[in-house]
Amino acid sequence: MSLATGLIDAQVHDAQAMRHAPASLLQLALMDARNRTLGWLSAFDGLQFSTSFDGFDPPWWLAGQAGWYQEFWVARHVQRGRGESADPGGLRLASLHRQADAWFDPAAGNRAARWRQPGPGAEVLRQYLADTLDTTLDLLEKSGASDDAALHVFRQALHHEDRLGEQLAALVQALDLAPERHQPLLDRGLWPAMPTRPRRDPLVLGGQRLMLGAVPGGFVPDGERWAHEVQVPEFEIDVQPVCWSQFAEFVDDGGYDDRRWWSAAGWDQLQASGRRAPLYVEQVSSGVLARRSGRLQRLPGAQAVLHVHAHEAEAWCRWAGRRLPSEAEWELAATLAGARGFAWGEVAEWVAGSARAYPGGPAWPGDVAANRVQRGASAWGSARLRYPRARQAVPAGRDEGFVGFRSCAV
Repeated sequence: MSLATGLIDAQVHDAQAMRHAPASLLQLALMDARNRTLGWLSAFDGLQFSTSFDGFDPPWWLAGQAGWYQEFWVARHVQRGRGESADPGGLRLASLHRQADAWFDPAAGNRAARWRQPGPGAEVLRQYLADTLDTTLDLLEKSGASDDAALHVFRQALHHEDRLGEQLAALVQALDLAPERHQPLLDRGLWPAMPTRPRRDPLVLGGQRLMLGAVPGGFVPDGERWAHEVQVPEFEIDVQPVCWSQFAEFVDDGGYDDRRWWSAAGWDQLQASGRRAPLYVEQVSSGVLARRSGRLQRLPGAQAVLHVHAHEAEAWCRWAGRRLPSEAEWELAATLAGARGFAWGEVAEWVAGSARAYPGGPAWPGDVAANRVQRGASAWGSARLRYPRARQAVPAGRDEGFVGFRSCAV
């Protein structure tokens, strides 16, 4: 690989660079994202589903969303060149496939209905994904777009497809697909090997002012709008997410049976589920055993905790005499403390507080009361999602995502 080729490849996978990417880099990134989507889709080849799978959309619908969303906002939207100033309900052209809207429009039905319908079939779906990408790339090349407005829909479509990849990964885990279905994912580098790290002392960061959020320019998701100054007092924060050996101490100490550590909502969910360990974990005492890659595996104690909901993260923190970091604390550490060992990007991480729009930003998310914020990114997602200011709004009780947490001193 030449130096120039290596540099371009690095930029295609760099979150900051891709938010400001010109058309030439966007073309490469869109192709990379589609290859990732097809790679995840291959794990489901030949599977038949007789019932719906609670909390998830079917794999054909998730993969098809990549092409449909791209087509809906790029190829079919006659105002695409106006970027964010375009009328979202404006005139649209017909789809490449006459049934595309019936299959893939999120407004066309609910999850249960999607599992019941046969969908387009594997061959038709892959052809649709190929055709929509070809059209997008052709329009991007011919547009001569060079400003943020003209490139907005292309960058938006890329971000959307990268997010879909994580949803497909979560479905692979939830369905507990056989080991042989994981091998192609491993071969393609889609299913990561989680690192192990020895415990290190937390960091102390001095009080300072922080511009929380993103400034205008390039592609900025709604949740990051807009940068505003906040005062962050001195705080102590873990240099890495809480690991399994730490969480096992909480379980062994009866943490799942002690009401003191749980919020009212967390305790109610715990009693309703009857669960006594994080999702997919079958044993904690004498070593953590969990379902991974289609088999029961012993997880290293120094590996980050995974598939916990916000209530579990908060309960562990109360038991340990600590707390979840605020968004400002997490973002400050992620942006300034990398040289001091602050490690992130293996798992998304719960932070304190409910999900709220930033001052001056658009309404985000739709249901504020039910959502909490996750910061960081997981190793199951594209590297383009590993941006220190990125934030997701997720219901506090959801745990199917690749999410963990870290703590701060009280």
